[in-house]
Amino acid sequence: MYPSATKLEGEIVAMTAHMLHGEAIATHHPADHACGVITSGGTESLVNPMLVYREWGRDKGITEPEVIIPRSAHVALQKAGHLLGIRVVQAPLRDDWLVDVAWVREQVNANTVAIVGSAGNYPHGLIDPIDELSGIALEHDLGLHVDACLGGFILPWGERLGYPVRTFDFRVPGVTSISADSHKYGYGLKGISVLLYRSDSLRRRQYFNFPEWPGGIYLSPGLAGSRSGGLVAAAWAALVSLGERGYLDAAARIFETAATIRAGIESIPELRIFGDPTFLVAFHSADLDIYHVNDSLIARGWRLNALQLPPGLHFCVTRPNTAAGVAEAFLADLRASVEYAKQPGLGTAKSGALYGLGASPSGNEALDILFTAAVDAMYEVAPEAD
Repeated sequence: MYPSATKLEGEIVAMTAHMLHGEAIATHHPADHACGVITSGGTESLVNPMLVYREWGRDKGITEPEVIIPRSAHVALQKAGHLLGIRVVQAPLRDDWLVDVAWVREQVNANTVAIVGSAGNYPHGLIDPIDELSGIALEHDLGLHVDACLGGFILPWGERLGYPVRTFDFRVPGVTSISADSHKYGYGLKGISVLLYRSDSLRRRQYFNFPEWPGGIYLSPGLAGSRSGGLVAAAWAALVSLGERGYLDAAARIFETAATIRAGIESIPELRIFGDPTFLVAFHSADLDIYHVNDSLIARGWRLNALQLPPGLHFCVTRPNTAAGVAEAFLADLRASVEYAKQPGLGTAKSGALYGLGASPSGNEALDILFTAAVDAMYEVAPEAD
């Protein structure tokens, strides 16, 4: 009905596929080519490929499908497993905070339909060893989804700038799908993500067609029905207005700022960096309660994401953070916050209470009740004042 929106969606997919080296598919799978769809966001871009691999498994006779994911992978994959009846197997992390590939290899069985790696993962911003996972996927004829929702629109430019970015895209022969959110480092509006596949035959498995509905012939490319053409246009406009030069310039400032923050954190003896990050810097501590550090940072006007299992914080560097003096101001406040956290008798950190509660089965049950009530409350209409 809207040819212009269709054109914009196709061009967004094409530009993203080019950025993630879709042309390399011809070198290792000559019969295939990059293709994709537009989704409503990162969650749908993770649910859809899980559906695809479930259906792919059914074609092989697998009725109890399993997908192996890193413990650090995005929780939307757990939601997908819940919705689609897929058993999600969590792989532990190595000492470098990346997925334990040897463990993944040992867990592959007759019900495994796919494995997942992140680029970079939400907690720590790290890129899993996709090349090693690729070997497992090719050996066992499995799907390999790369969740690049967070890093997909910045890591390619960091590589172009000379930063040591591990290869995670379609240059890796075993990769069968990649998700990348244009509303993150693609600088589009929220509500748009790009999901790429290595072949049409995979993409078609997420389509839903129903020709016998009284309302007319129905077809849709994924879970979502109606989509906003305005959001599509905004994503397309961001891509073509910034262009490669614009993305490279933004990435240069982001990677430089993240390196400054990382070096500053590494100079604080009580803190430890998770792995070897580039654009997102996550840290923890064996010497003090990191949530007390967070309490102090909050009081000073900073809003970092709190992590758990183990406790930590992360700073996802974006363009506003690259302004002059921001990194230095943060590091000064971080050093002061560490000193605050070293004081005796602080009690339970305000920002850490829920994370402590969630460390046990009974705590998780209590959180489930609490969170369910919170979601209920979001939809309650407050009574009008007399």
